Amino acid sequence: MTRTIHGKRAGLLAAAVAAALTATVAGPAAAAPAVRFVAHLNMTDGQRPENITLEPDGSADVTFAYSRQLARISPDGRVRVLATLPEPPAGASTPALTSPFLGGIVRAQDGTLYFLYSTGSSDLTGLWRLRPGGTPERTAAFPADGLPNGLALDSRTGLLYAADSVLGTVWRVPVTGGTPSKWATGPELESTGFLGANGIKIHNGAAWVSNLDQGTVLRIPITPEGTAGPVETKATGLVNIDDIAFTGAGDTLLAAINANNEVDLVRPDGTHTVVLTAADGLQNPTSLTVRGTTAYIANGAYFTDEDPNVLAARLPSARQHEQGRRIQRGRS
Repeated sequence: MTRTIHGKRAGLLAAAVAAALTATVAGPAAAAPAVRFVAHLNMTDGQRPENITLEPDGSADVTFAYSRQLARISPDGRVRVLATLPEPPAGASTPALTSPFLGGIVRAQDGTLYFLYSTGSSDLTGLWRLRPGGTPERTAAFPADGLPNGLALDSRTGLLYAADSVLGTVWRVPVTGGTPSKWATGPELESTGFLGANGIKIHNGAAWVSNLDQGTVLRIPITPEGTAGPVETKATGLVNIDDIAFTGAGDTLLAAINANNEVDLVRPDGTHTVVLTAADGLQNPTSLTVRGTTAYIANGAYFTDEDPNVLAARLPSARQHEQGRRIQRGRS
């Protein structure tokens, strides 16, 4: 179920943000709004998006964290549930969260969706997959006392990397399934009381990991042998960081700062600037992905409890990145 935004706030938002981001764009594309709602989601039905990946046609595949559902959101905002994961057995309690948790999702080139499910029970916690037209099946069991959260696919090697927020571990497992191996551990990945390693992306020969409690972005090189190199801290001061996504071939990235209702632009030198806030429609951003010049942002509304949604935002130009230009925001 979707809603359409109306009124003064929507008009100001589109006009102000478009003016800021289209300053260097010529031609008809300059008229397109810089920030738009792809879909407003139904909170009553548990539609709180936790993670997002894109289909070739521009549809967004999302996990609804606590309703145990995978859904596809069409470019025009229609929501279709693809699958519902099994309910955990009575008495099961997911570490750190209590409720069953559907986390990271990635899409392989053949259309198969891989995703992480945590329940606190050994029969369900782990890596799952959904083939086109199929039903969900678990392909790798993860420790029941962990919380596999972010998920990344290295399409060159066919290996999946999962960030465990409770055990402070990056797990690795082939797309074909099997027993996951501990790929990286260390104090940089651990929590300080709630959640540690969270989002993860494979980029430029490394696994990049966010740590929610420590407020850091980490880079873990993938050695020629496939092992984990030394953990490097690339950015700090980002407490409540959830997910990350790179804006292009370089190491500039966007960071979803969940409880703060922010998206930050993080530069290769570790400096960062707030570029989107609640004024742009953010509702506790949980994850983001980038295609071309557009970032797609999933908002779970875990703390605002108002309007879970998916937003699309046009990226600043490379020159604006270098200058640290902020995205102009509309006000209601």
